[in-house]
Amino acid sequence: MSAQPLAESLVQSVDWLAIAPPTTAAVVALVVLVADLFVPESRKAVLGWVSVAGLAASLLLLLPLLDGDRSTFCTGGHARACSYTADRFTLVIQLLALGGALLAALLSVTHLDDERRRVPAGEFWFLLLSSAAGAALLPASRDLATLVVALEVASLPAFALVGIRHGDKRSSEAALKFFLSSVTATAVSLMGISFVYASTGTLHLTQVAQRLPHVDSQLHVLAQTGVVLTLVGFAFKTAAVPFHFWVPDTYVGAPLPVAAYLSVVGKAVGFSGLILVTVVAFPSYAHVWGPALAALAALTMTVGNVAALRQQATRAYSAVRLLAWSSVGQAGYLLVPIAAAGYTEDAEKAIGSTVAYALMYAAVNLGAFAVAAVVGRGRALNRIGDYRGLYATNPLTALLLAFFLLCLAGLPPGVVGLFAKVTVFSAAVDAGLGWLAVVMAANVVIALFYYLQWAALLFRAPEGEPARHRLPAPLTAAIALTGVLGVVLSGAPQLVLRFAATGLF
Repeated sequence: MSAQPLAESLVQSVDWLAIAPPTTAAVVALVVLVADLFVPESRKAVLGWVSVAGLAASLLLLLPLLDGDRSTFCTGGHARACSYTADRFTLVIQLLALGGALLAALLSVTHLDDERRRVPAGEFWFLLLSSAAGAALLPASRDLATLVVALEVASLPAFALVGIRHGDKRSSEAALKFFLSSVTATAVSLMGISFVYASTGTLHLTQVAQRLPHVDSQLHVLAQTGVVLTLVGFAFKTAAVPFHFWVPDTYVGAPLPVAAYLSVVGKAVGFSGLILVTVVAFPSYAHVWGPALAALAALTMTVGNVAALRQQATRAYSAVRLLAWSSVGQAGYLLVPIAAAGYTEDAEKAIGSTVAYALMYAAVNLGAFAVAAVVGRGRALNRIGDYRGLYATNPLTALLLAFFLLCLAGLPPGVVGLFAKVTVFSAAVDAGLGWLAVVMAANVVIALFYYLQWAALLFRAPEGEPARHRLPAPLTAAIALTGVLGVVLSGAPQLVLRFAATGLF
């Protein structure tokens, strides 16, 4: 008789609506892979538009989930715990991940047309959709096993996307560096997770949080080691210094839409995972990860901004390198509120600052990459110097790039960037991290120089015959979408924080 309730508790009832966004992306990925076998070469562009439609559908499926928290894949009994939860935090990160993937897909439609012989369309779209599905699954993961699986589903296709161009040594080298660094991070994380499981006897984040403070004294060192190794593994994923070495070469070697995807969706994956393991699973170790993340934040923003400052306008691919180093510096800002969560009782408010900053960064950084894709179509080496006089030939594109750069710098009229930086700054001050706020202020000043230097170059007189850049429809759509988002959020920046910070967990 006792076997019957046990069997019933093991039967999973799946909430299909809760898992619909990542599932839709995964199903469309399989559809595209199979359709690639039957679609003739001359009509491969259809696969791209099917992928864009699939990502748009995944985004629309977030709307029915706004009415409340939903959970599925739950254990029975008194100690009920779920492996998948669609709460406000999940929905905000899924919006960021799927929206970023959609914009990267719009950039990719034109890119694949330009490089039809070097990039296989079917494989590209399958990999992009698969990675997006993993990125959407990760913020909903509420046990360490699902978290790692989602992380790898998001990461493994990204390796192939970086090195997908046939016969490109630079692309292959970038993929190898990205692969080795990511595999190292995963191995370290898995070892840490195994130690946490051995000391607590559970993988569910909420149960880990309950049991970690009461671990047997003989297992105390094992638990501490597990926490530290897990955090180190996720620090690799966020490109925090000193685990950032793969970023510049990977962004330069990858197709530009893939670099844009990694700069936004890759960061969303790393930071959402880091938030879940610190704030949800390891709150009792805040005295360990709080100071560690504060030090990483200071180091990351400083190294990223100083390296971006040193980029030479005449160097090949200097525009992409500057955006790569800028993304490292921005990662430092994103780490500040997570570190602050370790020093304050209102961790949810601090995490809301990170999420709000990530939403702002995603919109304007993808816009900057979209403009870089436009210039890169005519100037393959994509130097910063190639942007000189862009206003003379493409005035609206130049104005939007200047606006995106001002948002990243935190200067009006990029009010949303200023608002996001003030929010992060106040999170550090409220947590008593005055020294980190000072370091951040110094780095904002450093970043102002290279962002303004690039923006000013757009309006100078062009050297020689000005190059006119043609804007295909997908690129126009991507630039327009990011531009509208930036302008709307600059007009009402409080909407971002209110949306990001309300009832995250």
